[in-house]
Amino acid sequence: MTGAQTLAIGAHGRDGGDMPIEHYAALGDGRSVALLAADGAIDWWCLPGMADMPAFGALLAGEPGGGCLTVAPSGPFSVIRRYVPDSNVVEHVYETAGGRLRATFALNGGIAGRLPWSELAIRLDAIEGEVPMRVELRPALRVGRATSWREDTPSGPVLHLDGLMLALRSTFATRPARDDDAGVSATVTVRDGERHLVAVIATSHAPLVLPPIADIDRRIDRTIAAWREWLAARSLPGPWRDAVARSALALKLLLYAPTGAIAAAATNGLPERIGGDRNYDYRYAWVRDAALSINALLRIGAYEETQAAFAWLAQTVARHGEIRTMYGLEGDLAPEQTELDLPGWRGSRPVLHGNRARSQLQLGVYGDLLNTASLLVEAGHVMDLGTRRLLAELTDRCADLWMSPDSGLWELAEQQHYTYSKMACWAAMDRAVRLAELGQIDPGRKARWSRVRDAIAAWVERHGWSEARQSYVIHPGSDRLDASILLAIRMDYPSHDRMRATCRAIDAELSAGPLLYRYSDAAQEEGTFVACAFWLVQGYALLGERDTARRRLATVLDATGHNLGLLSEEMAPDGPTMLGNIPQALSHLALIGAAHALGADPAPAP
Repeated sequence: MTGAQTLAIGAHGRDGGDMPIEHYAALGDGRSVALLAADGAIDWWCLPGMADMPAFGALLAGEPGGGCLTVAPSGPFSVIRRYVPDSNVVEHVYETAGGRLRATFALNGGIAGRLPWSELAIRLDAIEGEVPMRVELRPALRVGRATSWREDTPSGPVLHLDGLMLALRSTFATRPARDDDAGVSATVTVRDGERHLVAVIATSHAPLVLPPIADIDRRIDRTIAAWREWLAARSLPGPWRDAVARSALALKLLLYAPTGAIAAAATNGLPERIGGDRNYDYRYAWVRDAALSINALLRIGAYEETQAAFAWLAQTVARHGEIRTMYGLEGDLAPEQTELDLPGWRGSRPVLHGNRARSQLQLGVYGDLLNTASLLVEAGHVMDLGTRRLLAELTDRCADLWMSPDSGLWELAEQQHYTYSKMACWAAMDRAVRLAELGQIDPGRKARWSRVRDAIAAWVERHGWSEARQSYVIHPGSDRLDASILLAIRMDYPSHDRMRATCRAIDAELSAGPLLYRYSDAAQEEGTFVACAFWLVQGYALLGERDTARRRLATVLDATGHNLGLLSEEMAPDGPTMLGNIPQALSHLALIGAAHALGADPAPAP
C-alpha cells in the first residue's frame, strides 16, 4: 500500500494512554474535521462546524467523558493505514489472528457538494477469514455544559447532546452501551466476502434525517471521486507531486465552505511541549495564515477557493472597520481566551479555548493582505471597487502605524520593534504602489506610500541588521535570530545579499537536523516549528541557491512525511513525535511554497 503506515495494537489498545499525534489522520467535509486514530477511534469531531465544541473529544478529555466513536477489531490487531490515493478518505486494513478486514472511513459529501447533515461513514469489507468487530458511540460531555441522553425511536436510538442529535446507522443490530444514556454499541463478525456499513448521522438544532444505508454506502465512493476530481484540476510540481497533493488536500480540509474562511488548524489544546502550558486554540482564521493559504491555493490553481477565501477576508475586515490578527470562521471576532477544565493531551494543561492574539497588534498582517492582493492582480484578476477602497485605507493605516511596537508574527507577550514586522510593512507599501500603478488602488496617495516604503527600508537596514551576527536580528538591541524574517524573501525584500547571509546564519543556529526552531533559545520552550524548515528551503530557492534548496527539501520531507503526509505545527527535534495542533495550515502552505519555488527542478539523487 503506497504511502501506508503499519502499527500493532495490543489487547488493551492504548493501555490508558493518549494516542500519539502522529497516529491521527484527518477527515473532512468542508464544514467539520474529524481525527481518526490508528486504533479505529474518532477522538475528535467538532459539530456542526470545526470551531464548535467537540461531540467527540477524547483527544483532550480522555475516556469515558471525552467521547469517541470506535470501530475496531475486538481483540489484538495490527493495522496498515493510508489515505485512499488523492483523497481525504482513510483506509485501515486490520489483521487479526482470524482474518483481515478493510475499513474505509469518510466524511461524506452529497451530489451537489456538502450534505445538509453531517455523515461519518465506515465501510467494512472482509478480505479473508473472519474478524469480530466492536462499535461504540459515546458523545462527549460538552465540557460540563451538557450530558448526552438517549431517545429510543422507531428508527433506532438517537443521542441528544446540547442541541445536537446523533444516530448510529448500521447493517447490523445496535444496543445501548450500558443501562444509562452514555451511548450506543454493537458487535459484528465480518466474514470473507461480506460487507457491512456503520455511519453516524448528526444535525444541530434541526430535524434528523436518516438516509438509507445503501445511499450512505454509495456516497463513500462519490466522496472519493469528488476529492480526486478536485485534485486532478490542480497544478502540482512534478518531483514533489505527492507531498504537494497531500498538503493541498489538507488545506482544502481547513477551508470552511459556508463562508470561505480558512482555519489555522482543526484542533485546540495540543501542546507545543508535552506537559507545557502553550496549548492554544487554532480553530480560527488568522489573517496571516489565510493570506498565505490563498497564496498557496493560487499557486496550485485552486481559483474557486482563492476567490472565496480572499472575498471573505476582505469583507470581514471591512465589516469590522479595522484589520484584526484573527477572526472567527463566521466572520465574527474570535472569542476571548479561556481555560477549559479538561485533563489535556498527555496532561498538558491548561486546555485553552479562544485565543489571546485576537486583541494583539501585529503589523505583519498589512503586508500579508496587500501582498496577496498584489499576487491576485498580477495573476490577471481584478479587484472590486469596495476592496480597492479598503486596501487604500489599510495602506494609509499601516503608514501611520509602522513605527509602533507590536507583538510580531510569533504573537509574543513582549511588544518590540520586530524586524520582520517592519519588513512586512515595507511590503504593504511596495504592493500598494504596484496596485496603484496597475489601476487597482486610487493612486492619489502613491507618492506618500513610496516615501514611507523607502523610510521603512532605511530603518530596517540601520536597526534590524547586525554586523556582528551577519544577519538580521529579531529586533534592535538583540542578537537573537528569528526565522520569521525568512518570509520577507518571498515578499522580495530588496537586500538580497543580506538575506542570503541571514539564511546561512539561521541555518547554522536554529537548525535541529533538517528542522528549525522559530527563534534563538526556543529549544528551551517548545519543539521545532515545521513551517520554518520549508521557509528556509523557499528562501534558498528564491535567492538562487537551488541545489541547497533541493537537498534540504528532500531531508525536510523525509523528516516530516511519516504521518501519511499530514503535518502538525511542531515536531520534537530528536524523532518523529508531533507537537501542536493538526492539520496545521501554516505547515502545509509552507511546503507548497517551498516546492513551488523549486518548480520543475528535479529531486536530488538519493
